[in-house]
Amino acid sequence: MQEEDASIAEADQRSIAAFLERVWSEDGLADRTLEAYRQDLEGLARWLAARGRSLQTARREDLSVFHGSRSAAVRSMARRQSAFRRYYGHLAREQPGFEDPTLLIERPRMPRSLPKALAEREIEALLAAPDVSTPLGLRDRAMLELMYASGLRVSELVELPLAALNARQGVLRITGKGGKDRLVPVGEVALERIEAYLVDARPQLAKGRQPAALFLSRRGEGMTRQMFWTLVKRHALAVGIDARRISPHVLRHSFATHLLNHGADLRALQLLLGHASLSTTQIYTLVAKEGLKRLHAKHHPRG
Repeated sequence: MQEEDASIAEADQRSIAAFLERVWSEDGLADRTLEAYRQDLEGLARWLAARGRSLQTARREDLSVFHGSRSAAVRSMARRQSAFRRYYGHLAREQPGFEDPTLLIERPRMPRSLPKALAEREIEALLAAPDVSTPLGLRDRAMLELMYASGLRVSELVELPLAALNARQGVLRITGKGGKDRLVPVGEVALERIEAYLVDARPQLAKGRQPAALFLSRRGEGMTRQMFWTLVKRHALAVGIDARRISPHVLRHSFATHLLNHGADLRALQLLLGHASLSTTQIYTLVAKEGLKRLHAKHHPRG
């Protein structure tokens, strides 16, 4: 059977769809990147199906042979590997004990891309966008303020239980990747917005019930990543921020970049972000340096 003729198993189709939905909502990937990931994963699924295997049973040797049968251009290979690493990393987080077949595959050398962050004035405009005279506006303002104040991942934000908030101490207990807990400060402004939401909006949204989630939809249920992405995009457009520059993850990047710009310690930032390795956090020092270069070039008389 030719791989082009092999059909993708239904389980693989569902798995690819779930993965793409997650990286779209959490990382704000461009439509073009998502479509490339889809094509790469579906191509691999067909190739495996023609050999009697599936995405979930693929071995490291399978991926190596598959890479060898495709374009050797560095960018194409890097994109395929990025898609596969993210996909299998997603499976490993969702399925304890799953062996990631990409772990020992050497990565092609590519220039490191920097996280995108909004300017502080853009963040201020975005935070002020929701209409706080309405319950949904109060909720949106509280969520945006908290995301920017604490640097949460979008999944952490929407899955926050009401019990995670300690308003007296001004901290949240976050369960992050790998089930690891961390305490993060909320900040006075975000805490004020959350308290306003809890008093004037959440009871109306809860409709007399006692849902566990901190942030509720108009139906009185917990929010989803897609709902939060939609509201971020809507408020960004309202204040003139290009939708291609905004995603829930951009708020996390902005939190980290702005903290470093104002003198935060890198190891403290690592703890706040919940990064397992300091090397993951160090990318933000490059973002801060690039910002300083642009500032110097714009304002210094010999820039």
